[in-house]
Amino acid sequence: MDCSDSASKKAKSATGSSVIRRRPRVLLAACGSVAAVKFGHVCRCFAEWAEVRAVVTKSSLRFISAQTFPTDIHVFWDDNEWNTWKRIGDRVVHIELNRWAEIMVIAPLSANTLGKIAGGLCDNLLTCIVRAWDYRKPLFVAPSMNSVMWKNPFTERHCIAIDELGISLIPPVTHRAANGDIEHGAMAEPSTIYSTVRLFYDSKMQ
Repeated sequence: MDCSDSASKKAKSATGSSVIRRRPRVLLAACGSVAAVKFGHVCRCFAEWAEVRAVVTKSSLRFISAQTFPTDIHVFWDDNEWNTWKRIGDRVVHIELNRWAEIMVIAPLSANTLGKIAGGLCDNLLTCIVRAWDYRKPLFVAPSMNSVMWKNPFTERHCIAIDELGISLIPPVTHRAANGDIEHGAMAEPSTIYSTVRLFYDSKMQ
């Protein structure tokens, strides 16, 4: 069963019917975590249900291949922020994406970007979007980091800070790493991330 089938069945069971609606506009983003190798899968899951645009950080490009994205998804990176701006009155990319999106999902969210968001820093396209975000709209994050980072006291402080902003956390999961160690900070599976957002959206639309 693919991402769309799973969430659709859960949504139908919750509402008792299938209602045709306009496709929501979802902005997906990836940070520099090894879990970014799954970002293409995340994009494909959401593209079956929503209009999708994607933002990738410079460090995430170490793990992401352009070939993994669905061909109809427009992908933005840091260079896009100002390369089309020439004069006062021209559009600014992080503001335009902020206005376009109804939902934002950062998957994976690295420890570095978590700290930036919690502290209000905005030094790249992704963090500028978050700094300008209207928190009346949902913003989900799916952290990905090793166990030591996830258990660090700073991580708890940062998670509390983003929760106070109204950001919804999709908890990391436990898995066995390549070296055999049990890790507790792995990103949730793309299907879980999609289902969480889809069910939230469908419940809000009732």
